[in-house]
Amino acid sequence: MIKILLVEDDLSLSKSVYDFLKSFAEVKQVFDGEEGLYEAEMGIYDLILLDLMLPEKDGFEVLKELRDQKIDTPVLIMTAKESLDDKMHGFDIGADDYLTKPFYLDELKARIQALLKRTGKLEDANGLSYGNVRLNLTNKSAFVDDTPVELIGKEFDLVVYLMQNQNVILPKEQIFDRIWGFDSDTTVTVVEVYMSKIRKKLKDTDFAQNLATLRNVGYILR
Repeated sequence: MIKILLVEDDLSLSKSVYDFLKSFAEVKQVFDGEEGLYEAEMGIYDLILLDLMLPEKDGFEVLKELRDQKIDTPVLIMTAKESLDDKMHGFDIGADDYLTKPFYLDELKARIQALLKRTGKLEDANGLSYGNVRLNLTNKSAFVDDTPVELIGKEFDLVVYLMQNQNVILPKEQIFDRIWGFDSDTTVTVVEVYMSKIRKKLKDTDFAQNLATLRNVGYILR
């Protein structure tokens, strides 16, 4: 499922947006710039919705620090600051889209979908594929050519995450935080266990052959 970080201190707006987003995404909600930056730095989100007028650290500062750290997660600014100068500054420091308040929730969803499609995070009509491995994200089914392959629970989620981040080095800790979450009662070593399972189930495919282990770092699907 798509993972969105919502950084917004307006409680009434934040609740309505949060409730709306929950219908199609997994959402983490924070209320100030410092916490927003901390969450965003983890690199586990597909999209960041960022207000500008935030306590602790404003949205411009958050965005600039993210881009200075080479974190390229798409950022959609949503703010009451509607001047051309503010918009130009937002785009100059790395914003991907800019939405002024008040806005319709349907417009927000349309902009989110456009950004996710552009970055390859949203499935197309045929789902996701890598070589002869195909995934249907609607019913969580997997195929090698036309033969079904049983990818159970986190196995499926992990293959999706790898396909959506081809040629990106994914540290084990980042994979663990994304797939299992901070509240999991297991440990980061579970990532190695699941990678082994996936390699066995998808053996002799380009996916398995191009899934590389980077010692003491993590994994990359080339």
